[in-house]
Amino acid sequence: MHNYSVSITNKFRGTGVALVTPFNDDDSIDFTGLNKLINHVIDGGVEYLVSMGTTGESATLSEAERFSIIDFTIAAANGRVPVVGGFGGNNTAEIIRSIQAYKKHCADKKYVDAILIASPYYNKPSQEGIYQHYMAIDKIVDVPVILYNVPGRTSSNMESSTTVRIAQDAKHVIAIKEASGNFVQCMRIIRDAPTGFLVISGDDPITLPFIAMGMQGVISVVGNAYPKDFSNMVRECLQQQFSTANPLHYKLLEFTELIFKEGSPAGVKYALKNLGICGEKVRLPLWKISGGLEKELDRVIKGM
Repeated sequence: MHNYSVSITNKFRGTGVALVTPFNDDDSIDFTGLNKLINHVIDGGVEYLVSMGTTGESATLSEAERFSIIDFTIAAANGRVPVVGGFGGNNTAEIIRSIQAYKKHCADKKYVDAILIASPYYNKPSQEGIYQHYMAIDKIVDVPVILYNVPGRTSSNMESSTTVRIAQDAKHVIAIKEASGNFVQCMRIIRDAPTGFLVISGDDPITLPFIAMGMQGVISVVGNAYPKDFSNMVRECLQQQFSTANPLHYKLLEFTELIFKEGSPAGVKYALKNLGICGEKVRLPLWKISGGLEKELDRVIKGM
């Protein structure tokens, strides 16, 4: 049975923000914008940062670019909050190689506080394949691991029994980011996982009811734009103060729906441009949002 250190898991209770990657007009990384974003979300009171998740457009970045963004994020955070690095993929051997390459790359610099690993996409492994994938990665890491189930993107669901089995057997796995939207599946994980294992929401609009069920926080996209309101809402939920959490939840609801309407992170990047934090540029095959959605977001942001 896994012995979960409270000092480790406490770092990842509350709100983590899945940071976008700002780009310049020529598609190069806008590190000035990224620095502004990092300070914006930390000043907004979030508990930790997630670098190189789906929201960071990791799929369209080279390994060298991904490493440089994680390095920059750690340096800009400067110990103020923990930083989680994303290492997703659908080739177990390649993920292991990349994690090992990053560890070597960090020989003389600060390493991530944890790694987030999405369940494999596209090749649709069996539940046993998903289990073996994570167990193989668990053998070569020396930092905490957060599982990530997002069937809407992977076309493959990690069932609650698989999550619980990994939580019991893996040495480094401390949490799951659950973005299936399946309430019963999530309740089974909360009920059956070892004591101390964190279940984290991966769905901004249903984070409030998820925490009411027993989740311990969220990895948020909305938090890029409105870190203060969102992290305050989550903290109130964790204190079971739903009478103060509810107004914040409903204040953010329409904004949350709109930023996902034409795909993420194009929606939240437009909002960040509107708020003067960074540009809206995304890399192909992603594309900017439509003029109609821009007008809807302008209206909502003006009323926030």
